[in-house]
Amino acid sequence: MLVTASSEPGSPDAPNEDAFFVSPNGDTVAIFDGATARTSTGCTHGVAWYTHSLAGALASHIRLAPAKALAAAITDTAARHRHTCDLAHPGTPSAAVGIVQARRKTLRYLLLGDVTLALDLGHGIRVVTDNRVHATASAERQAADQLPSGSPEKAQALVRMKQAELTARNVAGDLPLQHLQQAALLSDGAARAVDPFGLCDWQGLLAILAAHGPGELIRQVRTAEATDPAGIRWPRNKIHDDATAILIQQRSQTG
Repeated sequence: MLVTASSEPGSPDAPNEDAFFVSPNGDTVAIFDGATARTSTGCTHGVAWYTHSLAGALASHIRLAPAKALAAAITDTAARHRHTCDLAHPGTPSAAVGIVQARRKTLRYLLLGDVTLALDLGHGIRVVTDNRVHATASAERQAADQLPSGSPEKAQALVRMKQAELTARNVAGDLPLQHLQQAALLSDGAARAVDPFGLCDWQGLLAILAAHGPGELIRQVRTAEATDPAGIRWPRNKIHDDATAILIQQRSQTG
């Protein structure tokens, strides 16, 4: 597979809590989107450390199927800070995850949380994400959206929302690799280009990635964020979010 990726923090003053991994031959690709800490975490390292540790740990397990590789990476990362941090703390660092793996003529994927996978299958676009985390906290999210960004009331509402989101599950599947034309794996900060910003549809997003690269997609997202600095036109809990976009193409389709 031919893989092109870009990742940028939402603010130059904060570490990027997104991380990604691409195997040397491009057959395994992953995004880790850290869950923003709204309370204490019991961890001395922080969310960015956690996501980048997961990405690094995944490299040792890419021969495994996505679910087993992720489980092994989580175990390895837990072992790295088990003796210094309280891993039983309810706010311990966590992440949304997307893993795509091309093996034996099959494309396998695993999505945990709000990472999005857009698949161009030649006859149409299939979009896959695990949005149950949002459905779980829909009332809390709506309440948070109504409050002004940066206010104490907003901060308290975001804590309530995060507590309601703790029951996220995952979505997995596979498809014949021969059907794949190209795919995009996106953290929710990059997927904003489609929802809520409406800069393009999913076909258009893939076209931007293919023609101009992931960096251009993120640039367009940043421009849209800047036009709505108070989150009024597009209510959202982070005015500028970390954003990661990965384009995956069949090598036969690129040249």
